[in-house]
Amino acid sequence: MNMEIDLIFKIAAIGIIVSILNQVLSRSGREEQATMTSLAGLVVVLMILAQKIAELFDLVKTLFQF
Repeated sequence: MNMEIDLIFKIAAIGIIVSILNQVLSRSGREEQATMTSLAGLVVVLMILAQKIAELFDLVKTLFQF
């Protein structure tokens, strides 16, 4: 249960940091860099989720002994 909460907090922290950076970059006139920052944050979160999904599939695989 603790690991699930940590994962939610990690994703939320990444989202907060990316949104702050996006706002700062947008207001300073650097729209392209703001977009790249948002895409980088999305990629980081998707990589974290892909790793957790792979762990889930490994768990299911060992559970059913495939």
